[in-house]
Amino acid sequence: MTTENDGPARRSRMVWLLAAQTTSMVLLGLWVTHVAAGHWPLTLEGRLSQAFATHRSPVGNGLTAGLSLLASTEGIVGVTLVCVAALLALPSAPRWVEAVFLGASVAVQSAVFLVVTFFVERPRPDVPQLDGAPPTSSFPSGHVGASVALYGGLATLVLSRTRGPWRYLTAGLLLLVPPAVGLSRVYRGMHHPSDVLGGLLNGAATLLVLGSVFLSGHGAGGGRTPERAPGGGAGAVPARPGRPGPVGGRRGGGRVVVVRHPHGCPDELAAEVRARLQRHGFTVQRWTSTTVDRPGGSLAEECAAGGVDLVVVCGGDGTVRVCADVVAGTGIPLALVPCGTGNLLARNLDLPSDPATALDEALAGGDFGIDVGRVEGDGLAPTRFTAMAGAGFDAAMVRDASPVLKAHLGWAAYALSAVRHLRDPRMRLSLRLDGGRRIRRRARMVVIGNVGSLQAGLELLPRARPDSGRLEVVLFDPRGAAGWLAVAAHLAARVVRRPAAAPASRGPDGAVSVAAGSLEYFSAGRIEVRFTRAQDREVDGDTMSRGTRLTVDTEPGALRIRLPRAPGGAAAAGAAAAPSGVPEGRSRTAPTAHL
Repeated sequence: MTTENDGPARRSRMVWLLAAQTTSMVLLGLWVTHVAAGHWPLTLEGRLSQAFATHRSPVGNGLTAGLSLLASTEGIVGVTLVCVAALLALPSAPRWVEAVFLGASVAVQSAVFLVVTFFVERPRPDVPQLDGAPPTSSFPSGHVGASVALYGGLATLVLSRTRGPWRYLTAGLLLLVPPAVGLSRVYRGMHHPSDVLGGLLNGAATLLVLGSVFLSGHGAGGGRTPERAPGGGAGAVPARPGRPGPVGGRRGGGRVVVVRHPHGCPDELAAEVRARLQRHGFTVQRWTSTTVDRPGGSLAEECAAGGVDLVVVCGGDGTVRVCADVVAGTGIPLALVPCGTGNLLARNLDLPSDPATALDEALAGGDFGIDVGRVEGDGLAPTRFTAMAGAGFDAAMVRDASPVLKAHLGWAAYALSAVRHLRDPRMRLSLRLDGGRRIRRRARMVVIGNVGSLQAGLELLPRARPDSGRLEVVLFDPRGAAGWLAVAAHLAARVVRRPAAAPASRGPDGAVSVAAGSLEYFSAGRIEVRFTRAQDREVDGDTMSRGTRLTVDTEPGALRIRLPRAPGGAAAAGAAAAPSGVPEGRSRTAPTAHL
């Protein structure tokens, strides 16, 4: 289940809009230089430039020099980096979407500017120039366009992501910078007024295009608490921390949609959920039940109609996955009532095991951004997951777990199913991480995780964090009784204690392996897996069709979760227990392996 804001759709829309913007700017530049030249009002530009040059003064020279420096390449790049770093350094939840929007706006404006100057040649004003002239056309003004993208982008974020009357004053001051820069460029003899107008149009068009892709539908100033969206499908995505609600819930509550799995959430629990939502101020409740044909109920229609302030999911990881696929990127927060078999996401977010208590504590907390994975493959429609996706042994185990045993034994039913597949043949596969070279392996299963802990505190992916901006990969390949014993001993040791170091070896391709080579770990933002033969596949505990491919991309911060506290505390502790010699900091473009 997808929404029209999914990554591929956003990227496609952005490409077409930017192509239209670039074409329009080129045509406007050609009109200015070939059609309108010599006609009113462009005939007045020479007189205006000469008047500025005639009336220059030391004060004016100094003031305009500062404005030009502020909008220079060095100034724009420096301020942009500082602002992006500040957005990503927010303590409880980095604003990935806002950071991507701002940085991309500056970069895209510059790219369009360079394309336009390639096709449009316009000499600078015939007056003494106070700055060195770069080897580009005078049309459009790059300084002005860059200042619109940066300071106009900041004003957009202030208006759409903050509250209070002070935001109008702040945004107004930011919006004064581009015209002031434009005036300084004309004063210093660097541009014609029409060049400044072209720069204003280029920067504004860039903000409109990228704002419609990254920020549309994700909150506005003066409304409900603005949430964050992924950045552009690929990810991006940035967030603001939610405000912890006051005692008794967020002030005024709001409209909530409750998605209920009828088997996981019996009537008694449903009544408790309804009462606790009322207690926290959510008096307007819309309930919808899942079915085989509609695993998310009517959630997609409810969200499309607008006005949804919170989605509550009463079910297991499969129901959470379907609902997350709908709301990821919309800014609508999700609250979990963990009443499924595994409840991996809830466990990794440190929510209480009691469903009603988990909801109660979450509603008293705030909203935090977590990553989601986006998986697709042959015969597998693109879908998101919040916990894990995999193929091989684990998918077969999920497929053959008895529904009756799951109802009576819970997650232990998976352990009984796993016994049946201990002697399944190994898979031949290849991994490609972040577009690098293919790594060929044999394994019994491959698991790609956004979180790392299984039931009973079993850490399959110790480094996985739901807000890390990357996904973790493990290849599971025990050979013979000794291999199975080594894996069992290694995983059991991490349940009993968190060692400061563990025997690990690094392969020539950078992979880190433990348990006598039975577990091999990688980390990347994009993972491509190919199998020589069709394999069982699963996504968040739901069995998918067999196939030969899995491609998974990270959508950082795409999903808003209402939690009692920021996610990742347990994972952070696990990260501290990593073996020595394994690097803590990793570039997402240079995949490294870890335990």
